[in-house]
Amino acid sequence: MTRKQKQLSFLPEAKREKFQPPWEQARSLEELEQIVSDCRSCRLRDSCRQVVFGEGNSKAEIMLVGEGPGRAEDEIGRPFVGAAGELLDKIFSAAGLQRAEVFICNVVKCRPPGNRLPTPDEVRACLPYLRAQLRIIKPKIVISLGALASQTLIDPSVRITRDRGRWISKDGLLIMPTFHPAALLRDPKKKKPVWDDIQAVMRRYEQMKG
Repeated sequence: MTRKQKQLSFLPEAKREKFQPPWEQARSLEELEQIVSDCRSCRLRDSCRQVVFGEGNSKAEIMLVGEGPGRAEDEIGRPFVGAAGELLDKIFSAAGLQRAEVFICNVVKCRPPGNRLPTPDEVRACLPYLRAQLRIIKPKIVISLGALASQTLIDPSVRITRDRGRWISKDGLLIMPTFHPAALLRDPKKKKPVWDDIQAVMRRYEQMKG
């Protein structure tokens, strides 16, 4: 709970909502998506075609978080539809998991120019929306794809090469950091570690289902 939430916790729910920003009041992904689509909190919205909110099961038990949309995602308005997304779909299929079962999104919802990494201020501007998505979906497992997503969800000190494959509990989330699919396209040697991580996720998922 943040300091602001603690300060408002003594108020009745109706009055608390009066002081909450719109994304904290959103009760559904559809409501939140409308709020995010109107956002102008950073410069990215002015340089991209559209907001890539995320997609999938609104009650997903597994949620995947990447860094930001690429060119293909910006053109279509869906996350992970380029070459990295096609590879991710193949990993899902091999693991016996359907894309429609999970929810996939990114830390930032607008494409950074030239597919560069989002800057710290861009991440800060978009982070409340990611937190709202997590609050609404309530996933049992979160897979953080790549260094930026892992550092955002876990801690800035995370190093993906060192820390991938290790379960980390943070803010009520069970997180598995692993390499971003784009890294596998650049270095096929990373495919086996990612496959090991996904298998670990599926084992834990099956255990949770009982």
